[in-house]
Amino acid sequence: MKENIGHLRQSYERGSLRKADVKNNPMQLFRQWFSEALEDDLVAEANAMSLSTLGFDGFPRSRVVLLKAYNEDGFIFYTNYQSEKGESIAKHPKVGLHFFWPSLERQIHIKGTAEKIAAEVSDQYFQSRPIGSQLGATLSPQSSAIPNRTWLEDELKRMEIQTQDKALTRPSHWGGYLVRPAEIEFWQGRPNRLHDRIRCRLQKWDWIVERLAP
Repeated sequence: MKENIGHLRQSYERGSLRKADVKNNPMQLFRQWFSEALEDDLVAEANAMSLSTLGFDGFPRSRVVLLKAYNEDGFIFYTNYQSEKGESIAKHPKVGLHFFWPSLERQIHIKGTAEKIAAEVSDQYFQSRPIGSQLGATLSPQSSAIPNRTWLEDELKRMEIQTQDKALTRPSHWGGYLVRPAEIEFWQGRPNRLHDRIRCRLQKWDWIVERLAP
C-alpha cells in the first residue's frame, strides 16, 4: 500500500538568526544554543548528534553518538576504536557532526577532523561511567558479527563474576575523539522555507562568517 506523505510539513516560526549573532566565534553561539537545548523540556537528549564517516566500502555512514565535552578546540565523544566508525576514522579522519533540535527549530552542521584524545582524559571519563557501561565497553566487539543476544548477555554475566569488587581499567580499544571543526553552519527554521543559514569557515586562525541561501 502506498502512503502519500507529501502533505507533511511544518511552518517554522520560533526564531531568527543574524550574522551578528555569531560575533566571529561560532563556539560561543554553539554554547548558547546547546545551553538552550539543555533547558528545553521537549529535547530528550540535547547532546545526541549524528556522526558521519566514510566507510571502507566507499559509502558514507551516519549514526547517533553522544557529545560528552566541548571547548574552543572542538567536540569530544567516546567509542570503540576497533568499531566500524573507529576504523573509518583511522583511514578517513574528516567527519561530519549534526545536531537537530526540532522543538527549537534548529540544526548545527559541523565539518571537522577527528583525532584521539589523550589516554589520561579517556581514563578519567571511563572511570566516571556506571559499572554497567564500563563492562559493556570492555566486552563488546562493536560492529562485529556475534552468534545471538544470549552470547552477549552470557559475556556480561561472566565479566560481572570475574570483576566483582574490582576496579576496571579502560580497555585500550576504547576511548575518546576530538573533532576539530573546520566549518560550522547554524540553521534556524523560518516561515516559507526561507530559513536562516549562517556558515562559519575557519581560515588559518580566523572564522569567515557568511549567510547562505536557504
